[in-house]
Amino acid sequence: MKLDCLVIAAHPDDAEISVGGTLLKLAQAGKQIGVVDVTRGELGTRGTSEDRAREAAAASELLGLAVRHNLDAGDGRVVVTAALRERLAAIIREHAPELVLCHHTDDLHPDHAASGQLARDAWYLAGLGRLAEEVGGAPAHRPERLYEFPGHVPFDPTFVVDIEPVWEQKVALVQAYASQLAPRDASDEGAHFLFGADIIQRMETKARFFGERAGMKLGEPLLHKGPLPAFDPLLG
Repeated sequence: MKLDCLVIAAHPDDAEISVGGTLLKLAQAGKQIGVVDVTRGELGTRGTSEDRAREAAAASELLGLAVRHNLDAGDGRVVVTAALRERLAAIIREHAPELVLCHHTDDLHPDHAASGQLARDAWYLAGLGRLAEEVGGAPAHRPERLYEFPGHVPFDPTFVVDIEPVWEQKVALVQAYASQLAPRDASDEGAHFLFGADIIQRMETKARFFGERAGMKLGEPLLHKGPLPAFDPLLG
């Protein structure tokens, strides 16, 4: 299935938390969207991998995803290997997106940083004709753009997507991951999360911070490494 945009994220819910608003706007514009979750989130303090699989399916339906893959690379143990990046490169060739969104390669969570590097490596490998011929399947295809989204480490974005019109829908997407939002038990005060912040509150704080910097109420920041044309038709 040909996609317009493919998101590569470390854990189920990372795509929705980080770029859910951008994906909603792309979907409303009629774009075909897919997600690759690198792990199943099985080491998460809250919920189980089965919970997160059900929740990811519900969020995918809300978002209208065309496809969702899981590389099952091991939560907390993501390492960029030749085999893993070639598996991801094959998915990129299969769906031939023009736009890839992935984690910023500088992040305090090792799975986020590794998944960002994995996405960059696979993005490059997907365009190698000899490799595509060697393994068979879809022909070589390197997406036109690759943008990074931040996790725990902020950056100065290339641009910010205005997500105010779809904010409530984005919140609903993230709320689909109910197991990650509700305290596990009476001792769960959220301290296991880095910085001890509530997911929805942290998401809104980030959206307000980057939105204000770009002259809007709520925004999602994206980073492109290198110069770009003045106007990007892939996000238009």
